[in-house]
Amino acid sequence: VQLQASGGGLVQAGGSLRLSCAASGRTFSSYPMGWFRQAPGKEREFVASINWSGGRTYYAESVKGRFTASRDNANNMVYLRMNSLKPEDTAVYYCAVALRLAASDNWSPREMDYWGQGTLVTVSS
Repeated sequence: VQLQASGGGLVQAGGSLRLSCAASGRTFSSYPMGWFRQAPGKEREFVASINWSGGRTYYAESVKGRFTASRDNANNMVYLRMNSLKPEDTAVYYCAVALRLAASDNWSPREMDYWGQGTLVTVSS
């Protein structure tokens, strides 16, 4: 089982990026997936989750209205579209799968079952 995150990079404040997460080795179309991030010196924090069908999404307050999670189950992909980026969004972003939870806005990193390797997003001011 492998999750491969990509799409990070350097962007100016106000810019946009789209992160991708490719799942392989197992079909995750029946499970909620999500995104977390970890800034230097800080704990990993929840960013967004999306239910198995993509019909329900949940976001941290800090990214509501700016970030959008989506998924393509046919291709085992999950995405995070990030608009109006701020310097405080700078972090390593991780995708994750929860096998035992429903999608929600209060996921804890400890509850996730699989992790991607992370992709660095740097937002310059």
